[in-house]
Amino acid sequence: MSVVGWKTDVPSLHAATTDIARSSVGSQRGPGFGGTPIKIGHEATLAFDRVPTYRHDVTCSDTSIRQEVAVQVQFWGTRGSIPRPGPTTIRYGGNTLCHGIRTARGTLVIIDCGTGLHGLGLKLLSGGRGLAGHILISHTHWDHIQGVPFFAPFFVPGNKWDIYGPKGLNQSLRDTLAGQMQHTYFPITPDEFGASIRYHDLLEGTFEIDDIKVTTQYLNHPALTLGYRLEADGATIVYCCDHEPFSRDVAEGHREFFGLDQQHADFIEGADLLIHDAQYTAAEYPSKVGWGHSSTEFVVKLAQHTKVKHVVLTHHDPLRTDEALDGIVEKLRDGLKANHSTVLVSAATEGEAIEVKSSSALASRSSREDFSAMTSVKPALSHRSVLIKVADVELATALGEAVIAEGLRANFCSNADTARKLIEQDPPALAIIDHAIAHDNETAVLELLRSTKGGKLPVVMVAAREHEEKGVTDWLTTPFTDSYARTKIRAWVLRESCRWIRAPIPEDEPARLTSLRALDLLDTEPEERFDRITRVATALFNVPMATITLVDERRQWFKSCQGTAGREDSRDASFCAHVISNREPMIVVDTLSDERFADNPLVLGGPRIRFYAGYPLTLDDGSCIGTLCLLDTRPHTLKELDLEQLRDLALIVMEQFQTLKVERAQRSRQV
Repeated sequence: MSVVGWKTDVPSLHAATTDIARSSVGSQRGPGFGGTPIKIGHEATLAFDRVPTYRHDVTCSDTSIRQEVAVQVQFWGTRGSIPRPGPTTIRYGGNTLCHGIRTARGTLVIIDCGTGLHGLGLKLLSGGRGLAGHILISHTHWDHIQGVPFFAPFFVPGNKWDIYGPKGLNQSLRDTLAGQMQHTYFPITPDEFGASIRYHDLLEGTFEIDDIKVTTQYLNHPALTLGYRLEADGATIVYCCDHEPFSRDVAEGHREFFGLDQQHADFIEGADLLIHDAQYTAAEYPSKVGWGHSSTEFVVKLAQHTKVKHVVLTHHDPLRTDEALDGIVEKLRDGLKANHSTVLVSAATEGEAIEVKSSSALASRSSREDFSAMTSVKPALSHRSVLIKVADVELATALGEAVIAEGLRANFCSNADTARKLIEQDPPALAIIDHAIAHDNETAVLELLRSTKGGKLPVVMVAAREHEEKGVTDWLTTPFTDSYARTKIRAWVLRESCRWIRAPIPEDEPARLTSLRALDLLDTEPEERFDRITRVATALFNVPMATITLVDERRQWFKSCQGTAGREDSRDASFCAHVISNREPMIVVDTLSDERFADNPLVLGGPRIRFYAGYPLTLDDGSCIGTLCLLDTRPHTLKELDLEQLRDLALIVMEQFQTLKVERAQRSRQV
């Protein structure tokens, strides 16, 4: 069939898939799995097979208003790595991961798009046209996306879908998904989809899908992977696939949760339903270290530690039979019973549905909950670098290649002095350091990194085994694969970029810097002609701080400043850099309510900026070299008249710049 044939034959495709859905999908589930239509929004109906095997009771302080409200979860694919259909997997299922979630109001969310997505698509079409839904993709390994080309609702005009997944550094989610549909691999491309599809690149943080609050957090896997925490109708569902414990000691039960493993636990805390990767057993795990998956025993321990009500083990190993899974679950239940634990454990079963009712679930303690997961950080990723201090030449080369492959710059240092110079010249987004060097020969390097960016520079240590270490953010255990190193690098660069949003580099940056330096103002002494203007500004606008700021390639420098302690700050943290990039006035009424600046070090630390107003200073040649800005430690507003007065003062500053140029030209002629 030609590509055009797919596009023009959509009605036939719809009719055929609807017939298949009505006649066969229910029968594939076996006896007792009937279907009841459930409304999706206002446009269509969704028939999730109702099998309320596990039900969580409603908890409410006032029993008179107790209601039967539930979020329904259904498993359409439970297998990991590759599909494994056959007589030995018939009960738990052979399709790769796909889960459907529906709120009481009808909002539809699908998590992961393995081969189970095909059956879910047929079921959705059986409810009619006009489907609308949302798809969360944990990561783009094949077993999590291979159902995308076979999802029939994508081919129906009028359907509306939003697809969300982890952001890469140099490739969009759409491009990544389209990769498996290139001509070499598949006869059609995403351009042939008849439905309206929007793609959303996600970071760590939160966002909303209709009546669902979604929180994301990076997991530990050889591809950049997001876990999802969904809160709706008073119920909390957490999905973590694929994930391996950060510490091998924690993974093998030799010590309690700490560091990044405790952060993972905080993300899960108090969930009503936890769906977690559990591909291996504890006995199998030692030979699978670094593969990016958890053991069943670790997941149950995690569920107990985080006070989860019901944990569902999923991402079953393709070689795991139904009988083997039965034995694993029975053993885990016996252990929980012996420990008098109330945690309910089961293995995900294809076709099974779980109704999760309202509860008094504990709130997540994730550190990224107040940051928008849909924030654009593309400008912030420009010109990022990674500082590397590793003795082994082969390892250092491999890390350098991984950094470059992610579109970043690799800077190598030989000692603390070199590291200090590189940090000053090219502030890194991440540092990677050899454990042996840090402790045997160059302790000064580690101490330097601990103090960089106020102690907030992510430091990844390369070692044979991880442990708790002051100033170390994460570990890269040897041996490691290129993909694992790239994922670590990508995750930490994205995390560091998400602390606040840096300003984009202006398109005319080289010419702008040339014009700035031609003024010969940088690093000169204060002058009354400029100080007079900032004094007037603080009095006129009733703010404690005002500056005339010039922005060069690495810093913002104050030609005049009232109320500030120093005369320069990093360009990375500069509010004024946003003004010169946009070439327009910028007013931030309350920095803590603005996702671009809420985590900015000038907000969280001194001078604790809560209000900012900046007016661009533009030369006659069109170069925007800096700003006249107002700062306050309290939220503040400006009226239209105030902005006009700020503009008038900025014009006076620019007139002084012109006067300086004339004065210098006259002195040059006299000489």
